Amino acid sequence: MAKEKLLEVIDLQTQFYTEEGIVKAVDKISFTLFRGETLGIVGESGSGKSVTSLSIMQLIAQPPGRIVGGEILYYPKGQSEIDLLKLTDKEMQRYRGNELAMIFQEPMTSLNPVFRCGDQVTEAIILHQKISTSEAKKRTIQLFEKVQLPDPERIFNAYPHQLSGGQKQRIMIAMAMSCNPDVLIADEPTTALDVTVQKAIIDLMNDLKSEMNASIIFITHDLGVISEIADHVIVMFKGKIVEQGDIGSIFLNPQHPYTKGLLACRPPLDFRLKKLPVVSDFMDINKNDNGELFITEKINNITEITANNKVDLKTWAKRQKFLSSQKPILEIKNLETWFSAKKNFFGRTTDWVKAVDDVSFKVFPGETLGLVGESGCGKTTLGRTILRLIEAKSGEIIFEGKKINDLSKEEMRSLRKDMQIIFQDPYSSLNPRMTIGNAIMEPMQVHEILTNDEERKARVIELLETVSLEAKHFNRYPHEFSGGQRQRICIARALALNPKFIICDESVSALDVSVQAQVLNLLMELREKFQFTYIFISHDLSVVKFMSDRMIVMNQGKIEDIGDADEIYNNPKTKYTRDLIEAIPKGKKEDLEARLGGRVT
Repeated sequence: MAKEKLLEVIDLQTQFYTEEGIVKAVDKISFTLFRGETLGIVGESGSGKSVTSLSIMQLIAQPPGRIVGGEILYYPKGQSEIDLLKLTDKEMQRYRGNELAMIFQEPMTSLNPVFRCGDQVTEAIILHQKISTSEAKKRTIQLFEKVQLPDPERIFNAYPHQLSGGQKQRIMIAMAMSCNPDVLIADEPTTALDVTVQKAIIDLMNDLKSEMNASIIFITHDLGVISEIADHVIVMFKGKIVEQGDIGSIFLNPQHPYTKGLLACRPPLDFRLKKLPVVSDFMDINKNDNGELFITEKINNITEITANNKVDLKTWAKRQKFLSSQKPILEIKNLETWFSAKKNFFGRTTDWVKAVDDVSFKVFPGETLGLVGESGCGKTTLGRTILRLIEAKSGEIIFEGKKINDLSKEEMRSLRKDMQIIFQDPYSSLNPRMTIGNAIMEPMQVHEILTNDEERKARVIELLETVSLEAKHFNRYPHEFSGGQRQRICIARALALNPKFIICDESVSALDVSVQAQVLNLLMELREKFQFTYIFISHDLSVVKFMSDRMIVMNQGKIEDIGDADEIYNNPKTKYTRDLIEAIPKGKKEDLEARLGGRVT
């Protein structure tokens, strides 16, 4: 049966005009989307994948951006094709949100915080379908039921801040599907979501696509996620398509070194590596005489790079035995942290949320203890309670043999140089008005590390070079760096006080998988070099398994599972842990065959 063409992009060019010259964000790309198909577009930040989607929707900000060439042909059912680039803004409004809909990456910034969620979806329906407010509300409630939101009536009247990340994303999907679009563009809709929520969102989008006979353009930096939803895949790099093909050929027989690099840098689950492969292991980027980029392949085979990189199991067993034989650097006994959930008329709490509920464990010097679980399980609260950024309700926190619960602020301040934290969002944890050199130097001044600022500056430059940045970066501001570079800056700042113990709180969750691999490798190298002890917090079990000696699985404030990281993955004791493992996108041949219902070659 012949495929029905729905959208065709031909030689699309989108450029941005900056002080440093013209940036070719999308450079003469072509592809076709067929009805009922999911097309995956994958690549790192800056590859042009999001600019491609914004170009299709005619949402490029002018200036500095501009579509300078190409065609975007839309084929409505029973009508001749329409070149979207030739439509006026007013004409495009008829198609945008109606035949062509988009789900943006961050639902919190896409939803208006001062309006109720239901009203925002109702407004979109009334705008395009010209129906009454009561009918639009009824339609919105039905959509909320369709996207499996609990208690649709309550969520209709809720504000965005009252909902979880997964619930907000479902509202965005409901809004996008409200007018039964032909094409749904989803731009990183699952980034930073729990793997279980991510799987639910992917299953939901697959169901809605089949039910409405729509097509999806699914954009992500993670090829593992693409394996769960796409039929056809485009791989983009620096504004160009470097490889495209059906899902089986891309995963089982990738041709371009960039594709191989993206596939290899996800932490494997069935064996343990000393370090993760990165894209630069597979290719070199060069420039020709005209200043154009070209790629040289370094390694042809993905298995070649992992063959000599596996952890020896006997050596690993010796490490685990040595770690557990030591005196703990940290001991947590019956720790509880509660938050007020409901108060009466007199301001007294009548109901509590037990964010950390009777938790006990030990951490040994030089060990990485992984802390994994869904959003709301209590893992971040536990990490902050250990550092006394949040005060515990009860229990004991013992660091190097000293109970720190009752230390004064002054005593705790002197202890903080030994206990550091790397936060999830590096941009919000850096002062935008302070150069990164001064941001790293500031805690050294507070704790009087070294004798003067000249010595401290030399130490900061040494730290920058330790995390693969340069001395010239000292006087630059946070906005001048990429997300991965900003995370390296935060790592350098944590190292500035020579700590013994570091909590990494979701410190790689929003990074490209390639950048994530670099940061994880850096953290592993620093652990070996400086004998750090980590608690590594993440919702991504594959990342935690790679980083950790032992692992704790948390659920609703309690410990579900604790033990050797490999043992927990291979023999999970509880259904909750099994569900977390099952939800991880693996991209293996048998998984692709199960999803596609047939043999994949």
